[in-house]
Amino acid sequence: MDVKHVTRVSEFVGGFIRKCIFNILSVSVIPNHIAFIMDGNRRYSQKHNMINGAGYRVGFSALMSMLRYCYELGVKYVTVYAFSIDNFKRNPEEVESLMDLMVEKIERLIKEEIIIRQYGTRVRFIGNLTLLSESVRLAAERPWMPLPKTLKSVLLICVAYTSIDEILHGVRESCEDNLNDGSVKISVSDIERRMYMGGAPDPDIIIRTSGETRLSNFLLWQSGKCLLYSPSVLWPEIGFMHLVCAVLDFQKHFYYLNKQKQA
Repeated sequence: MDVKHVTRVSEFVGGFIRKCIFNILSVSVIPNHIAFIMDGNRRYSQKHNMINGAGYRVGFSALMSMLRYCYELGVKYVTVYAFSIDNFKRNPEEVESLMDLMVEKIERLIKEEIIIRQYGTRVRFIGNLTLLSESVRLAAERPWMPLPKTLKSVLLICVAYTSIDEILHGVRESCEDNLNDGSVKISVSDIERRMYMGGAPDPDIIIRTSGETRLSNFLLWQSGKCLLYSPSVLWPEIGFMHLVCAVLDFQKHFYYLNKQKQA
């Protein structure tokens, strides 16, 4: 039996087991929106004595797996914290390497239509894109065409993002628009519509790896009534069962969380 055949059999068995588990989970409520803080790529590189950037490449593979699991489960929105504005303070060589890697992965998403075609996913880049290098900004702003014929899910990729910057953007845009309209009143809904995440529902679960319970300036406005799940593994080590545990924890606390949202 050759390697390719073994791989196909393994993938079939793995897919069948996932489907069975997802059918069980679907008896209860399924989260509509899951957000990920992908923490631990650099530590993974150090842990395994990898060259700079290698941990992020493994982390990208982990992200592709998580997206596949989420969309198979029926999650409609997935948001990932790919690059914080604060990350620009890192070593310039590391920042440049990350920018190059980002362009490479964006181009791969477009070229191979990973996720987009298979799961009917629309991709949006969220954040202050003007802060990105020109190559990354042009890649992120290029039209994602053709859009899937049947839109089933949305992937939001936060780059050059912090919640403080997002809130400031929403307030500034609201002030400018209202002044142009001759209005002096600004409502919460005015600000929310003009934020980077405008139009997306608030997350039901935020999953942050590395066992950290900090949000690190991520979705602060939107996360007041969601579940924070913090597995101890580094991001490249995250796997299927971590997602299952997060969903089970969400289902366990759903009544309380839903009651808080309705309050």
